[in-house]
Amino acid sequence: MPQQPAPVEKSQPIDDDLPLAREAQRAVRVLNPSGNVTMPRPPRRRVIAIANQKGGVGKTTSTVNLAVALALHGNRVMVIDLDPQGNASTGLGVEHGAGTPSVYEGVVEGMSLDEIAVPVDGIPSLYCVPATIDLAGAEVELVNVVAREGRLEKAIATFSGELDYIFIDCPPSLGLLTVNALVAAEEVLIPIQCEYYALEGLGQLLRNIELIKAHLNARLRVSTILLTMYDKRTKLADQVEQEVRGHFSEIVLDAVVPRSVRVSEAPGYGQSIMTYDPGSRGATSYFEAAEEIARRGAKLSRRGKNQKGGN
Repeated sequence: MPQQPAPVEKSQPIDDDLPLAREAQRAVRVLNPSGNVTMPRPPRRRVIAIANQKGGVGKTTSTVNLAVALALHGNRVMVIDLDPQGNASTGLGVEHGAGTPSVYEGVVEGMSLDEIAVPVDGIPSLYCVPATIDLAGAEVELVNVVAREGRLEKAIATFSGELDYIFIDCPPSLGLLTVNALVAAEEVLIPIQCEYYALEGLGQLLRNIELIKAHLNARLRVSTILLTMYDKRTKLADQVEQEVRGHFSEIVLDAVVPRSVRVSEAPGYGQSIMTYDPGSRGATSYFEAAEEIARRGAKLSRRGKNQKGGN
């Protein structure tokens, strides 16, 4: 009997339901390597302060990742690091050692942001105004300065480029630097961690925002709340989410950022989670949050559109 040839194995199609395939699809969606996918741009420039006087709630992480997500999808973005610790500068891989031109020179010495803002490597249309340790003394130096609350707003007005978003990363306090951010901004984004002390001190922040709105910046409003550090394994996280959504309703983003080791690791490599691990749950969550912010921004009225915020 002649020997039968061994059957030829047919190549199996890649199963899109495989975890690795799903992660790859998420990574492509987040990184947008072709540049063809864009998030809608606002009709005018949006200046957003990311504020919460409680530390460790994800202000800097949210600032960096939202900015990168928007920039990767066709928006022109600037991050202003207003925290003397300079963590946003670190997360974007921007030099912020002593002697580096920084937001201190812009706020205290009146230097133009054109001379301070630096492009972020590998991210098109993303700029960072870094913070150095010099900023730690800025509040003391500004005490006797006329119109000290408006120094950052004045510095922003010196930037000659066109931008869609300016994100201001505030320090974890309600001091003069945070006041400067709230005077310069039109919107406030508040990250709230899904933990026991989530709402502690939030009332004081909201009262300060109302005071600034009444006396210094009538345009200011809380436009966005982002839930961070969500752990679906606990009932507490669900309770905090329900309480926040019940109280603040439509300004709470649908996207919720999970507690993630990968998100915490990324700054150690001078990267955002969007580039460090684009297929991770953390990157996907921030991508979805940025999409929501972009969609809401696209609905903004064109009234008040300024020269630096054009399409």
